[in-house]
Amino acid sequence: MPIVVGMTAIADEPRAGGRLDDRRGTVVLDVVVPVYNEEDDLERCVRTLRAYLAVSVPYRFRITIADNASTDATPGVARALAAEFAEVEVFRLEEKGRGRALKAVWSASDATVLAYLDVDLSTDLAALGVLVAPPLSGHSDVAIGSRLARGARVVRGVKREVISRCYNRILRTVLRARFSDAQCGFKAVHRDTARALLPLVEDTGWFFDTELLILAQRNGMRIYEVPVDWIDDLDSTVDIVATAIADLRGVARMWRTRSRATAAARALTPA
Repeated sequence: MPIVVGMTAIADEPRAGGRLDDRRGTVVLDVVVPVYNEEDDLERCVRTLRAYLAVSVPYRFRITIADNASTDATPGVARALAAEFAEVEVFRLEEKGRGRALKAVWSASDATVLAYLDVDLSTDLAALGVLVAPPLSGHSDVAIGSRLARGARVVRGVKREVISRCYNRILRTVLRARFSDAQCGFKAVHRDTARALLPLVEDTGWFFDTELLILAQRNGMRIYEVPVDWIDDLDSTVDIVATAIADLRGVARMWRTRSRATAAARALTPA
């Protein structure tokens, strides 16, 4: 199926057999915030995100802090936020890895739509509703924020810009990717799609996003792109060179295994 790009109108209707829940019903949206040693940024992120969701979504939501074996005060900050807000939960992992954290939390979540965003809030939250709507309505299976799609507004250094564009060009050339930005930390997926794809995802680090999207594409799933406003976090501790090298290893692995990946499509097909 084709990749859907742009910010087209989405009807406020759920997938067949469902309905939009109010705040007293089951959790509709679970937003995961993966963190590792983020004692300085976590509280600001969660308070800002919760305040935004409280006035922006008509259904029940949850914010899950996925702590990737932090060694600083992050666990204490997370527990304090969970004690203060009923909508906040903490999921502690004893091993590092953003992909590992997302896979664990998404696999355990009972929410209809599973999303995640980076703790630095580099992506403007104004796009969150547009991100969630496609998987919630059934318009698409996966929705991703894109800093490279037409209409996106991005502020970041030349080094990160060049690496990002080169990486996504490699994905289009080697893996025939039809989406523009694999790495933006702003994604949402329907629960059924996650349950089909997550068992197939091998990476536990930063390549998790790319692998999930390539598997979705190979299985004919619909990927919706949302142009975002994005401001680079100058204090980020992510080693972009080491991450890029690890990502290239992941690309090579997926190229070697490109003939597999029909299992998820079969899993989504009703018996």
